[in-house]
Amino acid sequence: MSVEFSFQYVNQIKQIGKPAWSSLMGQSNPFTRYDFLHSLEVSGCVGGASGWQPMHVKVTHAGQSVAVMPLYLKTHSYGEYVFDWAWAQAYARHQLDYYPKLVSAIPFTPVCGKRIAIAPSVQVGEQTLLLQQLSHYLDGLLDKLSASGWHNLFHDSEAQQKFRKASHLTRLGTQFHWHNRGYSDFNDFVATMSSRKRKNILKERRQLDDKGLSFRFVKGEDVTESDLLHFVACYQATYDKRSGHSGYLNHAFFSQLLASMADAILLLIVEQQTSHGVIPIAAALYFTSATTLYGRYWGSLVEMDGLHFETCYYQGIDYAITHGVQIFDAGAQGEHKVLRGFEPVATYSAHEIKHPGFRVAIEDFTQQERQQINHYMAQLRKVLPYKKGD
Repeated sequence: MSVEFSFQYVNQIKQIGKPAWSSLMGQSNPFTRYDFLHSLEVSGCVGGASGWQPMHVKVTHAGQSVAVMPLYLKTHSYGEYVFDWAWAQAYARHQLDYYPKLVSAIPFTPVCGKRIAIAPSVQVGEQTLLLQQLSHYLDGLLDKLSASGWHNLFHDSEAQQKFRKASHLTRLGTQFHWHNRGYSDFNDFVATMSSRKRKNILKERRQLDDKGLSFRFVKGEDVTESDLLHFVACYQATYDKRSGHSGYLNHAFFSQLLASMADAILLLIVEQQTSHGVIPIAAALYFTSATTLYGRYWGSLVEMDGLHFETCYYQGIDYAITHGVQIFDAGAQGEHKVLRGFEPVATYSAHEIKHPGFRVAIEDFTQQERQQINHYMAQLRKVLPYKKGD
């Protein structure tokens, strides 16, 4: 007799509740924590007119919660970082609607991790059945909502294998992460590089030596309202200059984060000695887990060569070495990171497209893209700055 699971979506994560969500998803990844997703909702960064309508899935069996999945109904493709704009444009050329679509992702956060959390009590064979039934449930939602497809973004490699085995379309991507190989300090790290690459990095850091700068990491529980206001001003100013808007996230979101999950937050404040005294000029918000340092948001009120690299990369590497952190994920994209010691790593997503003709075309695209990404990562590994044999 096959196991029947029950599926339900909710429009607010609080309808699932922190105990049920946390017992399944855990606390190890800051971005899949209940508090992170709840902060997005109560601050208005998702929901309303944001184009991210929560539809989180709760799975039950025999009256018990056995799985959860973050899910959103999307009316655009902003804030996802697995780019499907070309797919939407192709739909438009054929007078078809690509939006809405269903997306299982962490909004505005291209960080890999668990997207479907299943209780340990569900046996391996039952997990396969649960995922099959989940796919059928999502297909039914597509019909109900007149949506074009569903997309699972930045899941782990184990989930990727399951999606491929289930014949869903899968995409390969890449990011650049720094790996701690037991370095004693920053000089020990750059000593593993070729002479020219090592000198370039040290020169890049030295150009800030005479700027009167100081860098101060503040633990989440010690961040003051003044610190937070400074960071938000930097974040919004930099976003506005780069994108013409003040960013996807607001003061209420960051304030709620500090109130609910300060244990996973580090704020880096950059200050400068001037004739008027010491003033804050830049900031970066980091998140931590047992194994990983995540560099997420940054901003500056001044233009200064090398400040971005120092604040967002080198200070993070220094921190990881000092505190024995194994991996530093400094954010999406940026192949310039490779020459600074960040290595290409694979990222994964899975997709199900309702329209049969477009599904065939997109499958062909993903297969060609996979070959290109594999070649791209292989080429980048050849230009890593490390000495041969390291």
